[in-house]
Amino acid sequence: MLRVKQVKLRVDHSQSDLHAAICQILEISSSQLLHFSLRKQSIDARRKPDIYYVYTVDVQVSNERAVLKKKKRQVEVVKEMTYTLPSLIEPQSKAHPPIVVGAGPAGLFAAYLLAKAGLQPLILERGAPIEERIIDVNQFWETGVLNPNSNVQFGEGGAGTFSDGKLNTLVSDKHMRHRFVLETLVAHGAPDSILYEQKPHVGTDILITVVKNLRKSIESLGGTFYFHTCLTDIIYAKSHSEGMHLQKIIVTTRGKDGLKQREFCSDKLILAVGHSARDTFEMLSQKKIPMMAKPFAVGLRIEHPQEKINLSQYGVAHSPYLPPASYKLAEQLENGRGVYSFCMCPGGYVVNASSEEKGITVNGMSYHRRDGKNANSAIVVTVSPEDFKRMKVSYATGESDSLCDGPLIDGPLIDDTLLIHTLSGMYFQRLLEQKAFDLGAGKIPLQRLEDYLNNQASKNLGTLTPCLRGAWQPANLHPLFPSEITASLVQGIKRMGHKIQGFSHPDALLSGVETRTSSPVRILRNEQYESEVKGIYPCGEGAGYAGGITSAAMDGIKVAEAILLKLADNFAKTCLNE
Repeated sequence: MLRVKQVKLRVDHSQSDLHAAICQILEISSSQLLHFSLRKQSIDARRKPDIYYVYTVDVQVSNERAVLKKKKRQVEVVKEMTYTLPSLIEPQSKAHPPIVVGAGPAGLFAAYLLAKAGLQPLILERGAPIEERIIDVNQFWETGVLNPNSNVQFGEGGAGTFSDGKLNTLVSDKHMRHRFVLETLVAHGAPDSILYEQKPHVGTDILITVVKNLRKSIESLGGTFYFHTCLTDIIYAKSHSEGMHLQKIIVTTRGKDGLKQREFCSDKLILAVGHSARDTFEMLSQKKIPMMAKPFAVGLRIEHPQEKINLSQYGVAHSPYLPPASYKLAEQLENGRGVYSFCMCPGGYVVNASSEEKGITVNGMSYHRRDGKNANSAIVVTVSPEDFKRMKVSYATGESDSLCDGPLIDGPLIDDTLLIHTLSGMYFQRLLEQKAFDLGAGKIPLQRLEDYLNNQASKNLGTLTPCLRGAWQPANLHPLFPSEITASLVQGIKRMGHKIQGFSHPDALLSGVETRTSSPVRILRNEQYESEVKGIYPCGEGAGYAGGITSAAMDGIKVAEAILLKLADNFAKTCLNE
């Protein structure tokens, strides 16, 4: 098979134009081009409004040797590569199947591979199946009544289900895991275009179907799902030969008859809990599962008219041949902090993504067509454990009541200090969310950009109508963060205004608070993806090893591979000893 690169056509081209362009590059007749498929599609807008699609295509021709003799720089021979699932040497006992905690992308793909290998995994999800979850989320946006266990953060599909559904990743893909993720999503209902678009995207409306279909596939392969089931305890023991090893877990299930506890025995537990499972993080710390605080980012959502972003990026406000324009911005400030755009949603909505009572956190969400009137993005500032220490924290209870601009409060170290330091980023997030809740009187607090920059309350919202899911209220967001973070946001937004036309327009809208950019902790694991407690496999975004749908899914695949390889290795050692 041949791969042809840099096939460049105007955005209004036809399929026959692409066919002709390939033939022209290869210097062959139309009849000699037997088949072609898109491998990559990108947009060249460097000379806007003259805009082009640029393609990489895989082709089959009737005279490959003759084409290669022409030594075209755009043409190369490629071998079709596919992902290969590690195979078990011997069927394994089903007495204690592997357990996957969390049905987000990491958990679902780990479970999918384990099920394909015949291990019949159990998948435990604290939230609802996607059909019920949709009802709970829509009810929350309409009424403000929060279900703490079934919301934008918790439930089948994970937090990414109610996002823009981006599928691009910077993770290396020499083993074709990324391609396998995309092909699996297509096989379960995602559009074929995600296989070749430079910035593939699904959207919440389609992800809902994909997630449901993936569950059905796992069940058909012998997997079992337990919804409304939360991990509440881990029991492990210590042996002289193996160190600490997992014995069983305790879960709490919510049903019509109330709460019930149940035990599951297993020596294989995948922790794919997501970045918002705060009670689980506390339990893991109390059980002394090795963890550490990690940096992440916090900030605000900013909204602009989508047509203004199109005009800045494409040179035209509307085009039937182009998708809604996106942007990616980053500034490195003199104070050492980075300010950058995160999870940019063309034609999307800002959504109330809260999962705790008396707290507000926001996220961006798009449907597949991205046909909302506004573009939105988080503008966030990097924060580190040094920032988390600037809280008045009760080390006895793990509760925080305010932020300050001074150093860590002096005092003697006590037994729980390490636990609080490990979870300090989590408490930092919670405190910001509680402040946002207070600023908006329980609704999403919203402010014009000009008023934010001048630290004054908005009297009106100007010319831009917000695209929000959930109730909102005008508020002054300026006091939300410690002063250095606020100053960094102000400086970063002003600088970004020089890169995107209209970005710092006075009527741009800010809402807050964006806190769930990534996990506040990392659950430590070794090169075999295993915790110090043998049998526990931290996984995905919540464990601190991924940053989006695709990277989380790929991490789930890696963990499943590690389990399969360990089983195969153990079987081989058993055979040698017999």
